[in-house]
Amino acid sequence: MKKTITMTLDLILTTSPTLMLLSQGVHYFIQVITNTLLSKRSCVLLSILCIVIEVNSQDYLEKYVAEGLRNNEVVQQKNIALEKALLSLRIAKGMFMPSVNLQSSYTSGSGGRSISLPIGDLLNPVYATLNQLTDSQQFPQIDNVKENFFPKNFYDARIRTSIPILNTDLLYGQKIRQQQVMLQEFEVKIYQRELVENIKVAYYNYLAATEVVKIYKSSLEFAEEGKRVNASLLANGQGLPAYLLRAQSEIENIHAQIIDSEKQAHNAQLYFNFLLNRNGEDLILSEEIKEQPFMPREDKLNESSSVSSREELNQLRQLILVNRTITRMGQSFWIPKISGFADIGSQNQDWTFNNQSRYYLVGLQLDIPLFAGFTNRNKIRMAQLDSKNSELDYSVKSQQLEMRMQVVKNECITAYQNYRSAEKQLEAARSYQRLIDKGYKEGSNSFIETLDARAQLTNAQLKTIINQYHILIADAHYERESASFPMDN
Repeated sequence: MKKTITMTLDLILTTSPTLMLLSQGVHYFIQVITNTLLSKRSCVLLSILCIVIEVNSQDYLEKYVAEGLRNNEVVQQKNIALEKALLSLRIAKGMFMPSVNLQSSYTSGSGGRSISLPIGDLLNPVYATLNQLTDSQQFPQIDNVKENFFPKNFYDARIRTSIPILNTDLLYGQKIRQQQVMLQEFEVKIYQRELVENIKVAYYNYLAATEVVKIYKSSLEFAEEGKRVNASLLANGQGLPAYLLRAQSEIENIHAQIIDSEKQAHNAQLYFNFLLNRNGEDLILSEEIKEQPFMPREDKLNESSSVSSREELNQLRQLILVNRTITRMGQSFWIPKISGFADIGSQNQDWTFNNQSRYYLVGLQLDIPLFAGFTNRNKIRMAQLDSKNSELDYSVKSQQLEMRMQVVKNECITAYQNYRSAEKQLEAARSYQRLIDKGYKEGSNSFIETLDARAQLTNAQLKTIINQYHILIADAHYERESASFPMDN
């Protein structure tokens, strides 16, 4: 029983590298339980512990996708553009609110045009007659007045409140901003889907590259063993120097292949970390990709998938609506624009402020366009052409997406078929290598034949691994073209 429990936990713990550190503690826990002969209740508790550990195993790829969507700098730029579009919408809504401004001016001047007022010539004869009648000097003589047009030490301070009453440009402007916000939202989702696809493809490429390195290293062990055997046979007078030289040549060739595959794995690591905005040398955690039923999507592949829900098409639909709104805004240029204002302020000379200086002023403004050199008509025509162009773009994009969907479906089916074919070739190569190796030990086959058999096995292993990950990569492409990744989550 102890051995069975231990093997079960080994299988569970090794499925996730992050849980392997718990292995020793869990094994110690098993020894305590089994050595003290605890009851069946302890075995139940142990089973629950195993289930909890298995549930807590992490899906690294999903975590990396979430990290990429959160940290990728291009996504951050797209989100900034979306935030700016939302602020533009708020600005458009704020145009309907009253605006209150403090306005003031100060002017002072002398000279220039003036007006003469003959007040003295008009009143002095009257004042003289009155003085004679009253026998007094109560009415003095006055001079004529000369008043300049320029005010001297004159100020005007007021608080102006203005509000639009009727303005179709503001109405359509707000609607256009709302539609542009949706355009930017689709733009963000389009790049996010592309990023998810790139992250998954880069992850699978990295795993495939690391598996290739492992295969070459395994082949190197075989080549070194062959060299050791041939060196021993040659020392005992039973081998051939040519075989030893060939073994050494095979080792050097595999060394070169390992260096090249390690470089490719490192490049894949750098690109993957770049997508996640991480340090290029950061460790990439991975789980072993075991053989699995890769074609549960086969029924979906046979269905007539629709691309109508793709963000690219939704974006073009929204762009058509934007152009139509712009056209309607241009067509409503003849509608009058009405706005109102109210002023509360004070104006006087020499900074005097009293009941005589204070004032209020209210009014309405009406703007009716009569003629603008046919510019409005030309703007309407331009908007109509933009709308027509957007409709043509939508038609072309729909056909492109439909074609790409069919291509990706074919790639998925081809990748699966190639993988099954590679599996059969691998099985045949293993059997052939076993037979040749057995014959070599019995003396019926040469060392060159063992090298050829091992090379065939290595190539079959490489082909199987590559085609296995081609299935996953094709599945990532299909997920992108069908827009099936749950972006909202």
